[in-house]
Amino acid sequence: MTYVFPRSLIIGASGGIGAALASALAAKGSDVTALSRSANGLDLTVETSITAALSPLTTPYDLILVATGALELGPHRPEKTLRALDPAALAAQFALNATGPALVLKHALRLIPRDRPACFAALSARVGSIGDNGLGGWYAYRAAKAALNQLIRTAAIEVKRTHPQATLCTLHPGTVATPLTAAYAGGHPTVPPATAAENLLAVLAALTPDRTGGFYDWQGKPIPW
Repeated sequence: MTYVFPRSLIIGASGGIGAALASALAAKGSDVTALSRSANGLDLTVETSITAALSPLTTPYDLILVATGALELGPHRPEKTLRALDPAALAAQFALNATGPALVLKHALRLIPRDRPACFAALSARVGSIGDNGLGGWYAYRAAKAALNQLIRTAAIEVKRTHPQATLCTLHPGTVATPLTAAYAGGHPTVPPATAAENLLAVLAALTPDRTGGFYDWQGKPIPW
C-alpha cells in the first residue's frame, strides 16, 4: 500500500512499535522526524521537555503519531485487586499514558496543516474500553487509556473547527510482541512490531475527517468507549 503521508512525526520512535512505524513510513518515502526519550530527551511526563522537543519544528506534518506508553512504571505492576491500588501508580499512569499524548497535541497543533488532510493519532489499548471490560483488574492502565480516549475525542471536536480536514484518533495496535507485553501476552496471539506498524498505517490511510475523534482497532473497526 502507498501511504499518503509525505511528512511524518513519530513520538516514541525508539520503542518497538514506534521504531517500526518510523521504518515503515520511511520505506514508503515519507520524510520522517523521529523523536524519543532515549535519543532526544523527550519526556512526556514533563511539559517543558515536550515544548523543547517540538519548538524547533516548523514545517507542517501530514501525520503525527504518539507511539509511547507503558504498562509497568517503576515498581508498580498491573493491579489484580482493589487492595493493590496505589495513588502514585495511578498518577504515573495518567501522566505518561493520558496527559503526555494530550500535551503533545497541545503543542503540536500548530504543526497540523489547515488546508489539507492530516492525521494525529495516539496509541491506546483495547483494555481502555469501558464497555469492553469484562475481566476487571489493571485499574491504573485501563483508566489512563480510557482518559486518553476521552482527551483525544474532546480535542477532535475543537480541532475540527480550525482544521476541518484533520482526523484525530486513538488506535489499538493489537497484542504486539514487545518488551511491554512480553510478561502479559498470555495466550493472546501476538504480531511483530513491523506487522503492527503496517496494520496501523493502513487504518490511518483509510480514515477520513468524518471519522475524527474515534477509537479504532488495528483493522479499523470502532472499539466501544
